[in-house]
Amino acid sequence: MSDTPVRIPVSGGGRYDVVVGRDLTELIPEALGDGVRKVLIVHQPAQGRRAEVLRQRLKGDLEVLLAEVPDAEEAKRIEVASFCWGVLGQADFTRSDAVIGLGGGAVTDLAGFVAATWLRGVRLLQLPTTVLGMVDAAVGGKTGINTTEGKNLVGAFHAPIAVLADLTTLDTLPRNELLAGFAEVVKAGFIAEPSILDTVERDLAAATDPASAAFAEVVTAAIRVKAAVVSDDFTEQGRRESLNYGHTLGHAVEYAERYQWRHGSAVSVGMVFAAELGRLVGRVSDAEVDRHRAILASLTLPLGYPANRWPTLLSAMRRDKKSRGGMLRFVLLDGIGHTSILNGPEDHLLFTAFQEIAT
Repeated sequence: MSDTPVRIPVSGGGRYDVVVGRDLTELIPEALGDGVRKVLIVHQPAQGRRAEVLRQRLKGDLEVLLAEVPDAEEAKRIEVASFCWGVLGQADFTRSDAVIGLGGGAVTDLAGFVAATWLRGVRLLQLPTTVLGMVDAAVGGKTGINTTEGKNLVGAFHAPIAVLADLTTLDTLPRNELLAGFAEVVKAGFIAEPSILDTVERDLAAATDPASAAFAEVVTAAIRVKAAVVSDDFTEQGRRESLNYGHTLGHAVEYAERYQWRHGSAVSVGMVFAAELGRLVGRVSDAEVDRHRAILASLTLPLGYPANRWPTLLSAMRRDKKSRGGMLRFVLLDGIGHTSILNGPEDHLLFTAFQEIAT
């Protein structure tokens, strides 16, 4: 991509930009805005060095505190949020101060929840360092933590003041982590922007190379999809549900695996399930289901799940936050690039679709 960062505007819950580019650290003070005196950087252990570098760069004008939290979904617990609240309280954070989320999707979810709940809302700057964080979790103002009953059941809508998607942070991202995040990139292709799928199919190596123009192209396109949807429907009353494609079963898989699976891997299984369910009800063709399988397999993402786990998955889906009035809801495709909702499918239909992905 060019040296000039791309700015993608987002509205809903407040207007802000998602900035996509390389070496974006110098934009942080501008993004924080005037009046901020104290900043808490919430980060994972692997981001400790980067967090300290940021602290040193910002400390001339700001009081900067660091809060190291556990990796992955272990960060999204009430005990961890409480720890962050304690840091804010002891440092006398006011409503004009800010929280920065530095890390993957779990950290941006947690940091957003902490910012949303401290003094009923303080400024939030998201610095995602994974593909998943950039194209999904950090954009749109959804924040949340998990409970023993399910994923993201406690949360709030709280828009950030900016999202800086610095592609240089992906240069050292482990390959399996990068490819897992691509589940959300191709999801954007399936639900709204088929050109993403074309690029991945045409040259997988380039599309998944953080240094390439093709990578910047598909990541930016996926962010544009998310930005357009959340700008139209910030609190998920309608169109924003389309972003949950593959997530109903995907979240159930994460729950069944005690959050030891990567989110993208679970969503990959969920998208294949949704495609098979869509084929059963006549909304997608055999070729479109095969396209799901081929693209996700090329990314080395899982396509199925053990047959004997179906009761656990069904139970978890019934507790999913997307259910309404006890009725399961599934986002399906009406062909590639278009979505619709399937309300209250019969259990036998779900079971039949699951048999197509059962291992």
